Amino acid sequence: MSMLRNPSAKYRPFPQVPLDNRAWPGRTITQAPIWLSTDLRDGNQALIDPMDAEKKTRFFDLLVKCGLKEIEVGFPASGATDFDYIQNLVRSGRIPDDVTPQVLTQARADLIRTSFDSLEGARTAIVHLYNAVSPAWRRIVFGMEMAEIKAIAIDGAKQLRDNAARLPGTDWRFEYSPETFSTAELDFSIECCAAVMDILQPTADKPIILNLPATVEAATPNIYADQIEYFARHLPNRDAAIISLHTHNDRGTGVAAAELGLLAGADRVEGCLFGNGERTGNTCLVTIALNMYTQGVDPGLDFSNIDEVIQTVEYCNNIPVHPRHPYGGELVYTAFSGSHQDAIKKGFAARERQNDERWEVPYLPIDPADLGRSYEAVIRVNSQSGKGGVAWVLEQDKGLKLPKKMQASFSHIVQALADETSRELGAEDIWQAFEGAYLATAAKRFQLVDWSETHAKGSGAGTDRIFAGKLTIDGTPRSVSGRGNGLMSSVIAALSESGGPVMDIVDYSEHAIGHGSDAQAAAYVECRTADGKSLFGCGLDTDVATASVRAILSAANGA
Repeated sequence: MSMLRNPSAKYRPFPQVPLDNRAWPGRTITQAPIWLSTDLRDGNQALIDPMDAEKKTRFFDLLVKCGLKEIEVGFPASGATDFDYIQNLVRSGRIPDDVTPQVLTQARADLIRTSFDSLEGARTAIVHLYNAVSPAWRRIVFGMEMAEIKAIAIDGAKQLRDNAARLPGTDWRFEYSPETFSTAELDFSIECCAAVMDILQPTADKPIILNLPATVEAATPNIYADQIEYFARHLPNRDAAIISLHTHNDRGTGVAAAELGLLAGADRVEGCLFGNGERTGNTCLVTIALNMYTQGVDPGLDFSNIDEVIQTVEYCNNIPVHPRHPYGGELVYTAFSGSHQDAIKKGFAARERQNDERWEVPYLPIDPADLGRSYEAVIRVNSQSGKGGVAWVLEQDKGLKLPKKMQASFSHIVQALADETSRELGAEDIWQAFEGAYLATAAKRFQLVDWSETHAKGSGAGTDRIFAGKLTIDGTPRSVSGRGNGLMSSVIAALSESGGPVMDIVDYSEHAIGHGSDAQAAAYVECRTADGKSLFGCGLDTDVATASVRAILSAANGA
């Protein structure tokens, strides 16, 4: 078998929705929807090894901590494991008063009764009833006509009504899904929902939840948005219904479909943290919520410590979150490319100068700090990296702020190391390369032992200084001296008179590292030799003058 050259012989394009003057393309999302997590039900049933009670409890506590107010806790009619967990959850008092548990059930009397029994004693609860309504299911799975499918929905609604009356101690709410909505006739889905509403008699004060699932994503997101807007326009007693979305990711656009569905008039979104679910998964609640956040809309969910969320989800699902998963992945705030690194570094520098909190850093749509991430891993270095990335790592790890031309010079050293090792370079790798290139080691030709400075005496001396130093030159202790119009020029003179390179100072800068008594000075110098070669040096010391002397010696060592 191979891919068909004429796929239209096997697959049909999805039909357009007959919707005139659609309104959703001109709307924006301005407030958060009602959120429902189905991690403990839809997500759980998609796991190779379903969660046990300990993992379900840990996941439930995480969902509450993140701010979820409606949580689908299981499918109690599936067996004793789910039933016992739900009943224990209710009886334990673990469910906060502002959190509503939800369970799912097929439209069968015995299963519906079991579902109600599992939630007995809850302050409030949602029972979610579903039956498939699309042509393929009617024809292939059930062998039924539309009237028979509608009758299943009506009978299920009656069972909801009667079981709620049987257990009046709980404030029961109802949800109905015309399952396989996205591939069903819209008018028939509306007909089934209206019939259910006729039985349950919802009101604007106590609405029914009508969930419209893209059980299998079969069309582009705009088609799903058209379906939602069409449904909302034509549903009788729309004010008595909360329209809920349950998108899957079969075409890779589950998040987009949910977002456009909200534009089309939906009120609620069902999904899983990081998109777990059958086949390609449910829509990702983290992505949708943080998409809103980056547009200035409070999603009502808290992912301030996203690494803790990921750790719990990975433990409970036994599935890793992909390193490129939006917002949460290990690498999503990381730049390896030199041009990306340079833009990010400049963005952070500009942010330090601005007078407001507006976020505008190239390549970073959200501030990683808002999600508990540090800036250290924003830029990482490999063979694709540039000077900005190398300088960023040094600044974040060691507090060094290399001048621009020195960044370019050092980046060549790091580039050679990355090419040689064929791997990512960590902060320690870069620091060792910097030490080897610029800081005094036993292998360096010129090393500082001690020094002093005096003003030159005699008429006409002006502001000349005399540098008197004790150096180790090629491993041999030497006393040297030199005269110049400042400290650094006198050091250069001393080196020149002791067999060192003849240099002129082109540029010098310095800054403090840290604060208070523990602060250290960093000095940088660019020198030029007689033959026009540029040499860069760096000196570190608690005394800024000593740091500048070390910087000159560092440059001389590079000659």
